[in-house]
Amino acid sequence: MLNTDINIADPDGFYEKLVGLHHGLTPEQSRLVNARLILLLANHIGDASVLREAMARAMAGMVP
Repeated sequence: MLNTDINIADPDGFYEKLVGLHHGLTPEQSRLVNARLILLLANHIGDASVLREAMARAMAGMVP
């Protein structure tokens, strides 16, 4: 089951670091860093059903 409750000790600090991660990168480099981060975290989670639920929630409201 995907945990959607706040589960980060310092969410604002995390967000600041996440935004800062992209500082000075080209748009292509930024997309690559995002993809690498997603794959690293997905591997850490490892549970296919949780990952599918996260993908479905991420796509909610998107029109391809």
